[in-house]
Amino acid sequence: MVSVVIPTYNEKDGIRELVEAIFAQTRGAGIDAEVVIVDDNSPDGTGQAAEDLKLHYPVQVVHRAGKLGLSSAVIDGWKAARGEIVGVMDADLSHDPAAIPALVRAIENDGCQLAVGSRYTSGGGIKQWPLARLIISKTAVWMASPLTPIRDITSGYFFVRREVVDGVQLNPIGFKIGLETFVKGRYRTFIEVPYTFTNRVAGKSKLGLGEIWLYLVQLADLIRYRLTNGAVERVRVEPSNETPATASTR
Repeated sequence: MVSVVIPTYNEKDGIRELVEAIFAQTRGAGIDAEVVIVDDNSPDGTGQAAEDLKLHYPVQVVHRAGKLGLSSAVIDGWKAARGEIVGVMDADLSHDPAAIPALVRAIENDGCQLAVGSRYTSGGGIKQWPLARLIISKTAVWMASPLTPIRDITSGYFFVRREVVDGVQLNPIGFKIGLETFVKGRYRTFIEVPYTFTNRVAGKSKLGLGEIWLYLVQLADLIRYRLTNGAVERVRVEPSNETPATASTR
């Protein structure tokens, strides 16, 4: 089974569309999947909207007491997940569900331990982002580039075999759980599957000065971790020509 974890805070307007799109892709590809929604007590009723989805789809809902942060929500979601392959994607419809079959197939069939939905590899891209947001993203990637060979270092859209993260002390600070996993995870082989990131179509962006500060704190912590533990060999696997990951469901 594959478990897709979706952290939510005030995402009521888009959560049904996202879950429907996820299952359209997984069922169409013959993938046995569940969705784990981790809601931080959203005042807009996202938690109840997620509960309603359980009537129609294999969905788990984890209700948390307050806004405890994206990274810790993903960690809690992985703990509740039943799949041997676990992943994460944003709730705002910016991560294209059409990439899920290629990401999962890379792990199930191609022997990869980590599959990253990548904006910054050949075939990937970004649509409808303001220039300032693009500059922030590119700067964040550049700052973390010495830590890992993954090109889209700040991607929040990825899948791993469970053993990659089980027992690993992932710091729940900030919102870049992908960076934390890419640096600390127990994997050797990885692949970057291209997809086109689209600026959120529902809800409101959570990026602000607080999140940028937490990223800098997280980055400093990971640099100390790498200096203490040393480098780990990572082997890149190139996507096959059949990878239909840049198609759009919208």
